[in-house]
Amino acid sequence: MSAIRLARATDRQAVEALVTAAYGHYVERIGKTPGPIRDIGDNRYARHIAAGHVNLLVEGDEVVGLLVLIPKPDTLLLDNVAVAPAAQGRGFGRKLMALAETRARQLGFDNVTLYTQELMHENLAIYRRYGYVETHRAEEAGLRRIYLRKPLS
Repeated sequence: MSAIRLARATDRQAVEALVTAAYGHYVERIGKTPGPIRDIGDNRYARHIAAGHVNLLVEGDEVVGLLVLIPKPDTLLLDNVAVAPAAQGRGFGRKLMALAETRARQLGFDNVTLYTQELMHENLAIYRRYGYVETHRAEEAGLRRIYLRKPLS
């Protein structure tokens, strides 16, 4: 049975390993290191964990998914959602996406925003199925990103 809990400092290696496994296959497609993997080198996961922004989906002792949620002035930013490749297809992504909406409502936000790499087509399709609407595109840190927002009415 799976459970969701906040990440602890001792989870950092598991978080970074999951991110590498979940996003590593995109390097060849986009020709660059994806943002979530870059965040490892920038030590961002340690800071996100310390701030209470990282939620882990665990099954037994294994981290099978993660969700990084960052409150912004007018929205809850879904900064990262990832499921371990071996755990995909079991509804874990759907569970994490639902948690993002629940947390946004709990924090008083009326929307959730996220962004994805332009060439991560399957992620873009998933987000659109969940009701996210494109708001704009931008190039940041050499990555072409698509920004999306989901109103929570």
